[in-house]
Order: sequence, then C-alpha cells, then structure tokens
Amino acid sequence: MKPTSGPEEARRSASDIRMFASNCSMHGLGHVFGPGSLSLRRGMWAAAVVLSVATFLYQVAERVRYYREFHHQTALDERESHRLVFPAVTLCNINPLRRSRLTPNDLHWAGSALLGLDPAEHPAFLRALGRPPAPPGFMPSPTFDMAQLYARAGHSLDDMLLDCRFRGEPCGPENFTTIFTRMGKCYTFNSGADGAELLTTTRGGMGNGLDIMLDVQQEEYLPVWRDNEETPFEVGIRVQIHSQEEPPIIDQLGLGVSPGYQTFVSCQQQQLSFLPPPWGDCSSASLNPNYEPEPSDPLSSPSPSLPYTLMGCRLACETRYVARKCGCRMMYMPGDAPVCSPQQYKNCAHPAIDAMLRKDSCACPNPCASTRYAKELSMVRIPSRAAARFLARKLNRSEAYIAENVLALDIFFEALNYETVEQKKAYEMSELLGDIGGQMGLFIGASLLTILEILDYLCEVFRDKVLGYFWNRRHSQRHSSTNLTSHPSLCCHQDSLRLPPHLLPCHTALGLLSVSSEPHPDILDMPSLHVAFPSSPQIKS
Repeated sequence: MKPTSGPEEARRSASDIRMFASNCSMHGLGHVFGPGSLSLRRGMWAAAVVLSVATFLYQVAERVRYYREFHHQTALDERESHRLVFPAVTLCNINPLRRSRLTPNDLHWAGSALLGLDPAEHPAFLRALGRPPAPPGFMPSPTFDMAQLYARAGHSLDDMLLDCRFRGEPCGPENFTTIFTRMGKCYTFNSGADGAELLTTTRGGMGNGLDIMLDVQQEEYLPVWRDNEETPFEVGIRVQIHSQEEPPIIDQLGLGVSPGYQTFVSCQQQQLSFLPPPWGDCSSASLNPNYEPEPSDPLSSPSPSLPYTLMGCRLACETRYVARKCGCRMMYMPGDAPVCSPQQYKNCAHPAIDAMLRKDSCACPNPCASTRYAKELSMVRIPSRAAARFLARKLNRSEAYIAENVLALDIFFEALNYETVEQKKAYEMSELLGDIGGQMGLFIGASLLTILEILDYLCEVFRDKVLGYFWNRRHSQRHSSTNLTSHPSLCCHQDSLRLPPHLLPCHTALGLLSVSSEPHPDILDMPSLHVAFPSSPQIKS
C-alpha cells in the first residue's frame, strides 16, 4: 500500500473528532472524546457537557425572546439652561364677530349658519344690534366668503391691546401674527412666522416674560338670540401657550382669562422624546391636509412640510375628512380646498367636525420629539379701589368699564431649568450580546473564537468526508480505466485465472510492457518472474 502523504495526513488529523476535542477551547470536550475506551468517568463528562449546552441554549433563547419584545423605559431629568426660547402665545376673544361690523348682507348669508337666525328674524336682530333694518329693495351680494367675514368683523388687536411689554421692553401689535382658528380671528405672539427671529428670555419670574393688558370690548359682543352649541355665554379671552411648530387648537386646549382680573401663568418647559416602532408608537411623518395625496403636476417640487406634531396631525385629519365629506374646508383649515359656504358650514362642516370629536376617529400617534409647557395659574382682582381712578384717567375709560372689560395677563418662566422626558430602549443589542457571552462563558466556557473553531472543524469534516468521498471515487474510476486501456490481454489473463498481477504467466503479450513508456508499478518485470519461479510447470512457454 502506498504511504499516506503529508497533506492528506494533516487533513485527516484536522477532521478527527479526538484531535479537535483535544485542541478546542470549549471546556469538557477533551474529557468526552479523550483516548481510551468508554468509561463511567467519560459518560459523566458527556452528561455534564450536554446539560451545560442545553442550559446555555435555553438561556440564549430566553434572552432573544426578551429582546424581541422591545421593552422601553422612561427617564425623567431636569436640566439647567442660561437662555430659553419663549413659547408662542395665541389669544382669541371669546366673541367671534363684532356687532358693529355685521351688515344685512352678512345676516343674509351667514345668519342661519352662525347665529341660528331665520330670515324673518333679521330685522329684529339688527334692531337688537342697534342697527337699522335692511332698506327696501335690498339685494344681497352674489357671492360670499366666510374667511373675509371673520377677517373684517373679528376683533382687532389694535383696539384690544392696551399695553404690551416683553421682558420690560415695549411691544405692540406688530409683534403678533394674525391666525384663524375655529374661534375666529386670533393673534399669536412670537410665532416665528415668515422667518421672524424667535424671542428668548434669560431669567425666570414675573417681569421677564410677556405682560399685556387687553380690552375684551363687551359692547361688541353679539346678543344671545338662541341657545345652540355655538352660542358663547362667557366673556373674556382664550389663551394657548404652545411651541412654534404646533398649530393652536385653542377651542379645545385654550385657558380662559376673565376681565377684572390679572392672571399670572407660570410655565415650565418640557421636552419629550419618544421611540418609534417597535419600541414605541411615535411618528415623524406629516399628514397631507389636501384630499389628493399627490400633487397634480408630477414635475412640481413638493412644498416643504412642517415638523410632525400631534395637533398638526389632528388638524390635517379633520381637514381631509371635511374635504372628502363636504368638498370644502373650514376657513381655519390648511390645504387647497375651497372655503365652505355658510350653508355648507351649517349642513355639513360643523356636524362632521362635531361627529369626529365625539368619535375621536383621527389616529394620530405621539411625535418622536415635541415641546410642551406645564402651567400654573393664579389671579388677583384689578383694579383696586386705590388704582381705579388713576387707571380710568390713563385709559380714558370709566371705572365700571375697566372692571367689566379690562384684564391683565402675565406669562413667564418659573425658572430656566427644563424637564426632559425620554423613552429609552430597555434592552440594547449590545446587552443581548453581553448576556449571551456571559452565559456562554458560565456554562460551556466558550467564546466567539470557540464558535469559529467549531465552524472550522465542520468545514474540515465536510471537505474530508463528503468532498473526499467523491474525489476518491472519481480518481479510482479514472485509474482503473487507464489500466484497462493500456493492458487488454493482461486483463484477460487476470479475469480467467483469477490470479494477482505478480503471479501472471509469462506470455508473449507481456512484450508490450517493454514498449510501454510508463511500466505498471504492480507488475514485475520478466527476469523477476523467472527468478521467482524457475521450476514451475505452469509458466513454461
């Protein structure tokens, strides 16, 4: 037999289980596959290794299952700051329309939708407003725009704002931005609209924020003609404190401020951070308020969208619902749909919005990052008896008028520290790998390199046992076919006599061996045959 070559011996050693067990860094394998016969000691080692591997796999499966549950935890922290951006402050008069600005044409178009008036009640309502009835032959306008009605008849900040100071410095209507909400014409301080620089504050406490004095103008309030869902019974203003990215939903989230009082609002900023799925449910995708989700012109560049906010998502959802159901939008809603007519307001838009609010059908997840403001309110009466006469002379109003119409509002930061509420992953991938590594070292004394050793051993076994089998089979078939082609008569003698090659008789056909350029290694030459068997009768010619 031909001796085994060096590379073949190395491959055979590499695929030998005992050789692998003696060199592997995994604990216990050397005791299981060591030299010698099967014994009790080796069986106990095998049971210990199997039990350790099973426990390790169970712990790994448990850790992977816990990781795939995507748990999160919430961290609350308080941080200091030397400067904070002052929030946006939106304020609306509770009365949406001024009585002095209403006309017979307004009552003709919007009286039924906004005030619940029948056409026959228009003259009586005008007399209640102190206005003459419509003249004979009155002809209403062919068209009517609800947005223009609120812009013209809503309360003007120039008339309401009596005094304004920010951080002790004077301010005025130019620091406010007009905005329309469901309550009508409103105004936002420090909105940051049109690229305006946001105002900041460097100190907390009263006098370091927004301090305004307003006249609610009760004489402009519409008379309560009939009790309905839109009829306001209160007097004052509604205020919402929010971030610049968030649209005001003042009819739902606004604070009420009453005349005859000075209201102090102490704020603290809170920065919220939530995780997206699968750890949380936050979202950063803005909802298009238009009914058509894609632009009509595919070549037109999309308009930049505002950051995702919860209130913005709700407003866009309401806009899409009203546009789909009524074919129009309310005047405060964004989008490109036409503004609803007064009849559409009454018959479709208002009932649709009320039904949505009752059903809460807008599925809006929390934004992944947002800013909100915690608020504490306190108030005192104004004016005092000592200051009533002075304030009446300063504002050129009577003391009774001031008590019924004037209010003061002071909004400030309690301190410049702010809170952070952050969701964090309770179990990171690095922690999962650390736990797996710890369990691996505890139960089987292995590491990542041990896994590489096992994979390398399996590759050696596959190459030697599987690929080697096919290689040897193909090599033997090629070798046998070569022998048969070179020595056909020898094959015939071998088949007939059933003798090994070195005992074949001397035949004239063996002369071919001298002609062959590569003599067969297993067949002896002619002198060797004669020397080995000189007197054998079976090999005489």
